[in-house]
Amino acid sequence: MSNNTTTNIKRGNLVSTRTITMTALLAAMSYVLAFLEFPVPLSPSFARMDLSDLPALIGAFAFGPIIGVMIELIKNILQLVSTSTGGIGELANFLMGASYVLTAGFIYKYKKTKKMAMWACVISSVVMGIVAAIVNYFILLPLFEMFMPLEQLIASFGEFVPFIKTKLDVVLFNALPFNILKGLIIGAIAMLIYKKLTWILKGETVK
Repeated sequence: MSNNTTTNIKRGNLVSTRTITMTALLAAMSYVLAFLEFPVPLSPSFARMDLSDLPALIGAFAFGPIIGVMIELIKNILQLVSTSTGGIGELANFLMGASYVLTAGFIYKYKKTKKMAMWACVISSVVMGIVAAIVNYFILLPLFEMFMPLEQLIASFGEFVPFIKTKLDVVLFNALPFNILKGLIIGAIAMLIYKKLTWILKGETVK
């Protein structure tokens, strides 16, 4: 076996070890961030947001879309330990987060430039908004109905946005725009910090 082959094998093992380690670290960060919730503008008090998709987006940019999805999966598996939704909320959260980082990761992988990263954040935010609308309509809102009658649930959103009158209105005028905005905020933060973190995550600088 040549010296070059041995060097390549060692380099591959180092990359694999770094990827596994960074994936675990980012998943842990994502899990912790899930507990730091903020109120959602123009929404009832039970509607909350967090920035737990940020480490997954960073992971998707650094190591590819599949790693981003893995971070989302690990985060939600860890949350099952203290779930109050029987895993339904975690499933919904995974579907929304995975759609976001998978889209962004695939787009950025195509061409790793700052401009492409920006477009990746914008497009993936729209994708997450659409997935969130579907997930809210078929999973999350029915889940909330277990604790609150549908009419009361809709009225709680209508207090902030008067033209919300139906379940579909809640999805179109709250869940959809809110999750697009959430994705854009997380994407903007990622754009600001990713370059500074690349040398830690991958042991190299990024242009």
